[in-house]
Amino acid sequence: MSDQNTGQIDNVLQEDRLFPPPAEFSAAAKIGSMADYQTLYDAALNDPDKFWGDIAKEEMHWFKPFDTVCTQSGKDAQWFTGGQTNISYNCLDANIEAGNGDRAAIIWEGEPGDQRTLTYTQLHAEVCKFANALKSLDVGVGDVVSIYMPMTPELAIAMLACTRIGAVHSVIFAGFSAEAIADRNNDASAKVQITSDGLFRRGKVLPLKATVDTALEKSPTVKHCIVLKRAENEIAMTEGRDVWWHDLMDAASDDCPATPLDSEATSFILYTSGSTGKPKGIRHTTAGYNIWVKKTFQWVFDWKPEDVYWCTADCGWITGHSYIVYGPMANGATCLMYEGAPNHPAPNRFWDIVERHKVTILYTAPTAIRAFVQWGDEHIKKHDLSSLRLLGTVGEGINPETWVWYHETIGNKNCPIVDTWWQTETGGIMMSPLPGATATKPGSCTQPLPGIVPVIVDESLTEVGANQGGMLCIAKPWPGMLRGIWGDEKRFEEQYWSMFPGNYLTGDNARVDDDGYYWIMGRIDDVINVSGHRLSTIEVESAMVSHPNVAECAAVGRPHEIKGQAIAVFISIKDAEPTDELRDELKLHVRKEIGALAVPDDIRFTQSLPKTRSGKIMRRLLRDIAAGRETAGDVSTLEDLSVLAKLKSDDKS
Repeated sequence: MSDQNTGQIDNVLQEDRLFPPPAEFSAAAKIGSMADYQTLYDAALNDPDKFWGDIAKEEMHWFKPFDTVCTQSGKDAQWFTGGQTNISYNCLDANIEAGNGDRAAIIWEGEPGDQRTLTYTQLHAEVCKFANALKSLDVGVGDVVSIYMPMTPELAIAMLACTRIGAVHSVIFAGFSAEAIADRNNDASAKVQITSDGLFRRGKVLPLKATVDTALEKSPTVKHCIVLKRAENEIAMTEGRDVWWHDLMDAASDDCPATPLDSEATSFILYTSGSTGKPKGIRHTTAGYNIWVKKTFQWVFDWKPEDVYWCTADCGWITGHSYIVYGPMANGATCLMYEGAPNHPAPNRFWDIVERHKVTILYTAPTAIRAFVQWGDEHIKKHDLSSLRLLGTVGEGINPETWVWYHETIGNKNCPIVDTWWQTETGGIMMSPLPGATATKPGSCTQPLPGIVPVIVDESLTEVGANQGGMLCIAKPWPGMLRGIWGDEKRFEEQYWSMFPGNYLTGDNARVDDDGYYWIMGRIDDVINVSGHRLSTIEVESAMVSHPNVAECAAVGRPHEIKGQAIAVFISIKDAEPTDELRDELKLHVRKEIGALAVPDDIRFTQSLPKTRSGKIMRRLLRDIAAGRETAGDVSTLEDLSVLAKLKSDDKS
């Protein structure tokens, strides 16, 4: 395999198995054939303004009609300009007006087993009350609200309340450290923090409020902290700053009309790791994002009103934004939410949930699927999974054998699998099988959705041929596309638009096969994908180097059968001996600086790191060493070959 950073990768995966959709599924599907797909795709390609304009008029509520469907100049795209709408209205009020107020919006299960169901009418009332609660704390249009919460209905309520009044939410995964929260709060100039006393995880209570208290010591822009009582653990409340969720709700009215917002008004920021420097706040807007997640949810999941849909992601990531809250609810779907771990109290927890709640659509990550394989089929055979009609994967590529296991063991060879490719930046799914139309190949995200025009190029920006790997770009604007990096337009342009002007650079390598099926081949930058969570090597390295005994550090990913990738770090130390005690201390240090998900699996001590003559660390060589494979590619720029030889000998010893 050639160096990932060249933008080209050799084709090393051969997969010829083809799985057509079950005839019964296709017969009942909204898009039941490839001819149906092609008709949609061609309509979006040939007249995108008409295609998206018609959808927007038919499927969205507008306080004020839009004038123009789309304009783009380089990195700057605008959708539905002149119009005014509101995401919360489209997710709640529109469903009630359509007669679906009594339909379950959220079926929630906590890890201890507690359950709640909220209809669309009940969810609307809770969202209105919390929107008024935010207003009582002087939160208005454009103010940033930071959310660090467990997977409870209140997390979705907080998000929908923010979009209702035009506040910008920044949801932070409730596993990040205080330092990571503070960094994000300060970058966004967050005005209000929302958290809970704690959350349940594998039978233990994790003290979220204590972590937030430490973060708020370094978050000067945050004026108020709203605390949900969830775990009943003892916490400190700071007078004048902290307020209980239930006290605010008790005092709030359930009447809060949705604020008309310009189509291009920012709806949320979501921080994601970058290949250089600090995390970047991806900015999404109102109308285009709302339409994109609504339509892609319909297309990809062949959604029907009777479905019970379960996306197992966390709302701290884009999957939870787009396919737990905004996409499903814009359609009036019934969404299952689960708070806890998939193996608590036992490895059959997911299948118990599927059976009891009669889940029909399951959308989960390859990381979870690999864990299910390892835990053993006996946990699955205890349960009746016959309610399932569609399976999905998200977060990273899935290897073909795991795909086949998922198809056979969970889907009983009867459920199509939608293997979806997309990013935080894209807002929603970009490439995926359509389950009633597409014959699937294990490991391929198959073909682009209507409105998506992929192009794969080499470093000279020449389009590559079939079965040649290159850099994946998107040639045309789409409604869900990111509109910027919060507070850093220069970085936005440089990272996504400068290499191939007018085309969005995804940062992924890909190839297209002879049948027109797309295969994602990994990142072209140095981002590690651990259990579906993208972590920047720079963030891990920065945390490690902040330890007084670390002189230099390089972090890379290596293959891991459960997590997809594990983090391996190579460290030059100072003023210390390379001991197991130091290794443990460094792991604890990273946990404190970033969070548990960034703790390295491997820490290897070395006197020197392999570098180019200009001083750049050659991470691809370290990736090979960490993975235990022979070094591939050009080493002519390596400054000191003896460093590489020493690392290899250490690896074999």
